[in-house]
Amino acid sequence: MIDSVRKLAFLFALLAFFGSACAAHAEPPVWVIRDKDSTIILFGSVHILPQGQDWRPAVLKSALARADDIWFETTFDSKSRLAGAQTAARRGVLPAGESLSAMLDTVSLDRLKRFAATHGQALAYYDRMTPWMADLTLSQVDASSHGGEAALGVEEVLDHDTPARVHRRSFETAEQQISTLADASRADQLASLVETLHTIEDEPESFGDIVGYWMRGDTAGLVTEALDPLKKATPGMYDRLIKQRNTAWIPKIMDRLAGSGETVIVVGVGHLVGPDSVPAMLRARGITVEGP
Repeated sequence: MIDSVRKLAFLFALLAFFGSACAAHAEPPVWVIRDKDSTIILFGSVHILPQGQDWRPAVLKSALARADDIWFETTFDSKSRLAGAQTAARRGVLPAGESLSAMLDTVSLDRLKRFAATHGQALAYYDRMTPWMADLTLSQVDASSHGGEAALGVEEVLDHDTPARVHRRSFETAEQQISTLADASRADQLASLVETLHTIEDEPESFGDIVGYWMRGDTAGLVTEALDPLKKATPGMYDRLIKQRNTAWIPKIMDRLAGSGETVIVVGVGHLVGPDSVPAMLRARGITVEGP
């Protein structure tokens, strides 16, 4: 929910790397963990996608046909959606007497004004938002302007298409996801927002690039385009959104591996690439993880 395409590719959102010699068969990568009585498939999602993306690798299709359970970052039932929306509405509004405009530097405020005007919005639409809420909203509006649709995102599609017999599980609640953003320091929220405004205006091809890297299984490109800018602009937000959450998920994955059966885990691709990724953390604990 909270993973914007730019931040988590996230976002991220947001893959087995086949290399240039197999470019014709490139596809979003898959990681596999096995022991004597269980298999776990890790698949990195992009939460908002354009039409016409054939992104499901054969190994994912096969795993879903056999799966006992599928894990997402959060659940998609109506109760969870309502709780998330209510929490965002409550925590995404600035206190009386504060405005987003007053917090931004001149360059960033001008970027925000131009973005709002381009999309037929008044500045007032954003001015009462907390920085994290404005950041998330801007990313979603920008992705939509490039043809991205949340209904076409990996989680939405897989939740809809996976048989009802497969048990749905989640790492976090919607409220926890909102709190990850809302509890960040004001300085970190603003730094992330400023980076988003810069990227949207100066690197308009970014959304398409991220989707392209993902579709080709280019994990290095995903790190460079999606994770490194966030880490450089606001290390605190990177730590909250990526490292801390990955660390919290590891014990749950280890517990599931200690059981038996077939499991598919689908989280933003930003959580599965780079030095602080879930695969890297599992390998550091002696777990064999097949994949990039």
